Amino acid sequence: MFRRIHRVFTHVIRYMQGRLSEKQFLMVSSILVGITSGLAAVILKLFAHNINELVEGYSSDYHDFFLFTLFPLVGLTLTVLYLRYFIKKEDFSRGSADIVYAIAKKSSILPQSAMYSHVITSGFTVGFGGSLGLESPMVSAGSAIGSNYGKTYNLSYKDRTMLLACGAAAAIAGAFNSPIAGVLFAIEVLLTDVSVAVFIPLIISAASGALFVKIILGEGVLLSFTDVQPFDYSYTFFYIALGILAGFTSLYYTRMYTKIEHRVSGIKNIYTKVIGGGLILALLLIVFPPLYGEGYEGIKMLATHGHQHFYQNSILQSFITTEWAGLLFIVGLLLIKVFATAIAIGSGGNGGNFAPSLCLGAYLGYTFSHFINLSGLAKLPTANFTLVAMAGILSGVFYAPLTAIFLIAEITGGYNLMIPLMIVAAFSNVIMKYFEPLSMESKKLATKMNLSIDTRDKYLLSKLNLEKMIETDFQTIKPDDNLRALVSAITKSRRNLFPVVNDEQELVGVILLDSVKEMMFNQELYDKIIVKDIMTRPLAVISPDESLNSVLKKFEDTGQWNLPIIEYDRYIGFLSKSSILSEYRVELLRST
Repeated sequence: MFRRIHRVFTHVIRYMQGRLSEKQFLMVSSILVGITSGLAAVILKLFAHNINELVEGYSSDYHDFFLFTLFPLVGLTLTVLYLRYFIKKEDFSRGSADIVYAIAKKSSILPQSAMYSHVITSGFTVGFGGSLGLESPMVSAGSAIGSNYGKTYNLSYKDRTMLLACGAAAAIAGAFNSPIAGVLFAIEVLLTDVSVAVFIPLIISAASGALFVKIILGEGVLLSFTDVQPFDYSYTFFYIALGILAGFTSLYYTRMYTKIEHRVSGIKNIYTKVIGGGLILALLLIVFPPLYGEGYEGIKMLATHGHQHFYQNSILQSFITTEWAGLLFIVGLLLIKVFATAIAIGSGGNGGNFAPSLCLGAYLGYTFSHFINLSGLAKLPTANFTLVAMAGILSGVFYAPLTAIFLIAEITGGYNLMIPLMIVAAFSNVIMKYFEPLSMESKKLATKMNLSIDTRDKYLLSKLNLEKMIETDFQTIKPDDNLRALVSAITKSRRNLFPVVNDEQELVGVILLDSVKEMMFNQELYDKIIVKDIMTRPLAVISPDESLNSVLKKFEDTGQWNLPIIEYDRYIGFLSKSSILSEYRVELLRST
């Protein structure tokens, strides 16, 4: 039945593709991708929240809660088993870095399995209590939907990339009912080269995804706030202070997350990793129950009702008898949140940093404003500061200030907080970029590409494949050959450069045609001159996995037009500056 519907659907789209112009079909496609990505978001939300409701019965009282804390281990186990036995490891990737890598290096093609594997695995991980977010898997699934749609209907690289971004925008828009934030996320995080033309498909797709999710879910499992007070300019100093504090908190989060996740994921034995990670999460939940799951319900409770019920079922509950003790509990939760998130990911779970960043921001904003209020320095609106700090941490962690600003503005139902949102997001972002020029995802991308993606030129260079530009039509000669053999090689070659290699295929030198022209016309020297006596050492060599940014620097430093490629001390071929410039020009035209 499903296959029959799919065939009919495909036939209808192909019919429209033949009837519509290229631009018209792209607009229709952006709507379809937006709705499908919205559907994926709905399925994931319902899947995770139904699991959550199923297991929450075990948290009804203090004694049952100890059993309840073991559910994250169940989620991690199911996720790892699914990935191990149903999905090939090389086909599964997490985070926006892998999406941008696919745009740059894989012609915007993502595996088909990514359309559903992220829904299943993140549903298991977060549904059973992993302290992660569903938004990153939604973005991965939506991007895969757009990519495979473009591939199925033979769209160009440019249009395929556009639909990939449309899927991501629709996923974020559907997750928060915030189409503007979805568009800005796609532009700030995925599309480094943008023009005005990309906005229309992104807007259409994001609006379609948000509308579809709104119709199906309503306000049920979406994050939204209504108790927001108008901006009071007299609190500007406190918002600036909060922005600075958000920047340093983001710095703490990113550095600790990277360190912990790397250490946990580096454990070789998969069973040790999963069981150990699950048990550590159980211990953390015994002390800090709000670490369970996405944490959005806790954010709502904190912003509207305070922290009085926040430590229910905690082993520390009997010790928290004052407002200051409750505030100290929130500070501890803020510091420990990164451990729960990093361990859940490192142990094999699937999820993202979006929800943890928002939770961290809520804890920070509430702690800051409540501390000021308790100390008597001022009477700050706690809900406002809780929400604004969420934008600050999101801006600092993802380096996406516009996304953070408009996301919080949209989920609060208006723009009353626009000025404080701008202040906090801007200060947080500036501080983070001062200490860490690249975000966590950008660092992962730079590692995968062996390049720092911080300018347009470097980004375009990263899309070029060095291995495809290696030239191998050079006549090689031996170091013990005489001039006669060299002249014979010259007559067979169209090149003016001759690599000298030994019996182990190691490059020992090079000979330029200009350096032997005079000798070639003196046949008396043919048997007297040996190649090793007239060859020169190459001024620089290149590795096949070297970044093109580094390669171009070597060309500039040496003044050479051709440099040899060496892999494991063996001669491979040559790379010419002209081939790089030619490919760069093609990529530049294609991306414009």
